[in-house]
Amino acid sequence: MKVNKKNLQTNDKAISYTHIEMGSKTICFMFSGSGYNYDKPLFYYATMVMLQNKIDIVHIHYSYGEYFLKKSLEEVSKTMMDDINPVISEVLKNGQYNETIFLGKSLGTIPIANDLMKRNEFSNSKMILLTPLLKFDSIFDSILNSEHQGLLIIGDKDPHFNLNQIDQLSSSNLKIEVVQNANHHLDIGEFETTNSILALSRVMEKLQEAI
Repeated sequence: MKVNKKNLQTNDKAISYTHIEMGSKTICFMFSGSGYNYDKPLFYYATMVMLQNKIDIVHIHYSYGEYFLKKSLEEVSKTMMDDINPVISEVLKNGQYNETIFLGKSLGTIPIANDLMKRNEFSNSKMILLTPLLKFDSIFDSILNSEHQGLLIIGDKDPHFNLNQIDQLSSSNLKIEVVQNANHHLDIGEFETTNSILALSRVMEKLQEAI
């Protein structure tokens, strides 16, 4: 296993990313949430699941201030894609990968739903959406109209959870998993440690099945 931390210089910004290589033909690009980074449980164990399956991984290290989340969804999506696109292009340019997986949590589901799901070159990619921001109509509509295989996981105590929307999404190609009593971090209750760990284990089982 090779772990390389790299920097890419775009027009006015340096974007850093970590490329974990197992010698695979499949690559999983991961997009963190706002304040929910790659050392947090969902990403830590999702990374472990990918490595267990000999899948290469890219963690893209973007970070945005609080003001950022007050912008329009279009602006947020464009800014994120300006950071993400150069990394995807750089990693894919030499053609060593023939399969791609995109995995995002919360904020990280915006570029997947608003951009990557709509691109022909990724029409066969698997999409893993953890706690997507379904309150935004464009995100919900994009997921609903997508033909991608993959997985969507959300807790029924997440502010973005809506049973009617989940019922509609069950007709998509994505496997839908609703975690009972789970919040936006997919933790159970306020401090239910054991139940939260059991829920995390279930999420990773579903991820294993999806990939």
